[in-house]
Amino acid sequence: MKHLFAVLLAIFSISCFSQIKTINFDSAKLQGKRELYVSLPASYEKNPTKRYPLLILMDGDYLLNPFLGTLIYGSHWDDLPEVIIVGINQSKNNQRSIDCGLDNVTGMPDDKSVDFFDFISLELIPLIQHDYRTTNFKIIAGHDTTAAFLNFFLYKDNPLFNAYICLSPELPINMEDELPEILASAKLPLFYYLSTADGDDKKMQERIKNFDTKIQTIKNPNLNYKFENFNDASHFSLVLHSIPTALYQIFTAAQPISTLEYETKIVTLKEGYVDYLKNKYDIIENSFGIKNPIRITDFKAIEAAILENKDYNELDALAILADKNYPKSMLGDYELATMFEKKGDNPRAVRYYMSGFNKEEIADLTKDMMFAKAEELKKTYAKKPKIKGKVGQDTEAKQEVIEETPASDAPATDTPVTEEKKQ
Repeated sequence: MKHLFAVLLAIFSISCFSQIKTINFDSAKLQGKRELYVSLPASYEKNPTKRYPLLILMDGDYLLNPFLGTLIYGSHWDDLPEVIIVGINQSKNNQRSIDCGLDNVTGMPDDKSVDFFDFISLELIPLIQHDYRTTNFKIIAGHDTTAAFLNFFLYKDNPLFNAYICLSPELPINMEDELPEILASAKLPLFYYLSTADGDDKKMQERIKNFDTKIQTIKNPNLNYKFENFNDASHFSLVLHSIPTALYQIFTAAQPISTLEYETKIVTLKEGYVDYLKNKYDIIENSFGIKNPIRITDFKAIEAAILENKDYNELDALAILADKNYPKSMLGDYELATMFEKKGDNPRAVRYYMSGFNKEEIADLTKDMMFAKAEELKKTYAKKPKIKGKVGQDTEAKQEVIEETPASDAPATDTPVTEEKKQ
């Protein structure tokens, strides 16, 4: 129920957070016009260089709002990335049956549905990629008839889509036997979501469960598979239950560091905390084409793991990464100041706190905080009493005090700060 409530709540606010265009596309393959719905992310105009994954919705006339609602809700909490959605209207004149018609003997697309297949692969995708800023990561989704039809894109040697969301598919003849073999031989990373419900036709539900049983035996590391059977859902309400799980399955790697990830994968490391963070964002970029600055919350999670394990030297590498992602902010100086403070080198810690004071605030790091930290650490400097007596003695005592606070910003030799940071 929580999935259903979240989707309904987000759908209620769709008009406030998205841009939806209706396009009448003149298709040579379909020999006529087809109505398309294009939903652009809220940040699309504000960030003219950013690119977004692409989601193609068959049955876009009724699947657009549920998918869009989930994505709006997820992106609000930074759990799901923003996505360009293109919905295909198939509601007019029994169009979906024509688009997805199959040969009764072979179970393969017939003449009209071959044209529809070509429309998506040869006309629609190139059009969207030309007119909008998309990444190479593409998702396709459908319900019952269209959910079954979208599987035919997997029959190609080089599948057009990276992720497939099949909501209660009406499987054509032999598909539950043929498709597991195709999924088992996938050479590239592939996401596949499948669902059914007690409210489905019993014969079709049995075939879907049989299909699932065969996929479960696949050992292909390239296949990321998820199946759900909803006990208290109808053929139609399962759509609202399925969509959040499907999207979170696909974009799990792109989510912020969670408490579970921190406790099971990060703080348990003996070393390499900063490398873990770099690898996480490399995966996001390589998998989905999403290139964003590292989240501040993820920086803080790695910092917490470093401090908990007392591996203070790693804060140097974290500072370099901070300067790369937020070059005008005080984050990099804060990490170095923290490193020197933890290692007991308070004079150097003060210098970096004060250096950060002159830069832009970020998240919970403020100028007041940086200044207060510096002033607090200054009180810890050992003060030598002034020696009364001869001038030479007095000068010598002063010189000793000065040497306690080195004039150079270069760190101690046991923990070298990189050339990039010193500059």
